[in-house]
Amino acid sequence: GTSISAAVAFAKARDLKKEDHSVVAIIGDGSMTAGMAFEGLNHSGHLKSDMIVVLNDNEMSISANVGGMSAHLSNIMTGQVMTKIKQEIDQFLLAIPGIGKEISRYAHRIDEAVKGVFIPGRLFEDLGFRYIGPIDGHDTEVLIDTFETIKVLKGPTLVHVITRKGKGYKVAEEKADLWHGASPFDIETGEFHKNKSSPSYTAIFADALIELAKTNDNIIGITAAMPDGTGISKFGKVFPGRTFDVGMAEQHAIAFAGAMAAEGLRPVVAIYSTFMQRGYDQVAHDVCLMNLPVVFAMDRAGIVGEDGSTHQGLYDIAFLRTLPNIIVMAPKDENEMRSMLKTALDCPGPAAIRYPRGSGLGVLLDPEIKSLEIGKGEVIKNGTDLAIFAYGHMVNPSLEAALLLEQEGIHTAVINARFVKPIDAELVLKYARSTRHLVTVEEHSLKGGFGSAILEVLQENDALANLHMKRIGIGDIVVEHGASALIRKELELDAESLFKNIFAFYREEEKSKKNADEKNNDNAAKTYQANGKKSRLKDKDKQTVNG
Repeated sequence: GTSISAAVAFAKARDLKKEDHSVVAIIGDGSMTAGMAFEGLNHSGHLKSDMIVVLNDNEMSISANVGGMSAHLSNIMTGQVMTKIKQEIDQFLLAIPGIGKEISRYAHRIDEAVKGVFIPGRLFEDLGFRYIGPIDGHDTEVLIDTFETIKVLKGPTLVHVITRKGKGYKVAEEKADLWHGASPFDIETGEFHKNKSSPSYTAIFADALIELAKTNDNIIGITAAMPDGTGISKFGKVFPGRTFDVGMAEQHAIAFAGAMAAEGLRPVVAIYSTFMQRGYDQVAHDVCLMNLPVVFAMDRAGIVGEDGSTHQGLYDIAFLRTLPNIIVMAPKDENEMRSMLKTALDCPGPAAIRYPRGSGLGVLLDPEIKSLEIGKGEVIKNGTDLAIFAYGHMVNPSLEAALLLEQEGIHTAVINARFVKPIDAELVLKYARSTRHLVTVEEHSLKGGFGSAILEVLQENDALANLHMKRIGIGDIVVEHGASALIRKELELDAESLFKNIFAFYREEEKSKKNADEKNNDNAAKTYQANGKKSRLKDKDKQTVNG
C-alpha cells in the first residue's frame, strides 16, 4: 500500500522542480485495504497534483462492477471528444450573467449523482480523484486509448482496471491464492515441487493451533489478508466463528488482537515476519506496554527465497527483543514448533515464535503437545573445545558442521538456544568459560540479532576476557530473490560453509594462541637469561671488592 504515497511525493517534487513528466502509481486491490493507501489518496486529493493511480483489480478483494451502463458511461467520459464537450459546456454556463455559476454547480451535482449510482468510483471522486473505469485490463487497445486520453488531464486520476489473476494459465486462475508467490512447479499439472515426506512449518502450526483450540474456547486466529499463506484458513474451517481476516491491515490486526486479549481471549496473530514491521507501533503500544497475552506466529522468518527481497524475514529478532514483556523463541524442528505454540499460549504476556518458510525436518511428532521451560536452552551435543549456539532452524546445519569438526579433532558442543528473550545466560556463561571458543549461528541480520544478544550476556557478566567469539549470520546487505538453498549457500549458512568457517576460526585462534604462548615463553627465557647475567655480574663485583 505504499505506491500512492510515493507517487504523491514524486508528483509534488516534479512540480517544485518545474519538470514535465507523468507520474503513475500502480496498486493492487488487496493493497487498497491498507490504511496507508487511503492516506495517500487523501493527501493527493488535497494537493491536486497531476498524477495517475492505476488500481489493478483482479477480483481478489474489491468486488467488480463491470455492468453495461457503467462501461458505457466510462467510455463516454474517457473519450477526448466528450471531455472537450464537457469543458465547453461548463465554460458556456459560467458565462451566463447572474445564474450561470449556479446552473453549472447544479449540472455538476446531476453528473455526480448519476455516476454515484452507476459507477463504483464515488468514493475516489469524493477524495478528489477523477475516476475512470472499470476497464478491461487484458484489452491492450482499450488500455492504450485510455492512457493516451487521461495523461493530459489535470489533477489526480484513478483508473480502475479489471484483470484476472493468473490469466492465461488455467491452474493459476483456479487457485489464485496459492499462486501469489509461485515456487518451481510442473507446468503440465501445476503441482509445486516439494518434499512430500515433510510437512511445512505452516501446516504444523495450523494443525497444532486447531488441536489446542479444541480444549480452549478462548483461542482465536487472526490474519491480515494471508489466510492460506499462514495456515489460518485451515483453522477457520474448523472454527469459523473464531477466525478473523482483517484484510491487508497489519496495524489493525495487532491492535484488534490486543483488545481481544484485554477481554480475556487468547488471540494468535499469524503473520509473515516481514509484515510484523508494519505493525511495530501496535506491538509496542497496544500489546507489550500493557503486557497483553497475544501470540505472534511469525511465518517466513529468515530467508524466503522465491518471495523476494521485500519478504525476507531478517529483522524480527532485533526489533522485538528491545520491547518489554515479550518472549521471543524459535523452534529447531516441527515438534518444538508445537511445543512453542503451547508455551506461548500459556504465557501471561505477549510471545512471538519465528519459523521458516518450507518443510520441516520430518521428525516424528509427540502424541501430546507439551510446554517448554521459558528461557532455557537445550544441549544437543557436548564438547570441550568449542561451542556453537544456534537459533531456530539453524540448529540442524550447525549440528552437521559440528560432526565434521569432530572428524578434525575439534570437540564441539551444539546448543539449541530456543529463546532469544529471555536468553539462557547460565548456559552461555558455562560454555564461554569452559571452551573459550564460542560461535553463534542465526538466519537473521547480525546487527541486533541472536549473536548480539549473546554478546550482551557475556559483557554484562565480564566474560569476554580471553574468550574467542565468532558471530555467523547475515551482514548489512539486501538479500535478493532466489532459491532458498542457493541463497543460504551464497551467504555461507549451509552446513559445509559453517564447517569451513568455524574450522578456520578455531585454527586461527589456536595459532594465535600458540604464537602468543611461544612469544611469552621467549620473553620469559630472555628475562631469565637477563636475570642470570645480572646475578653473575653482581657475584663478580662482590669478588672484586673482596679481593
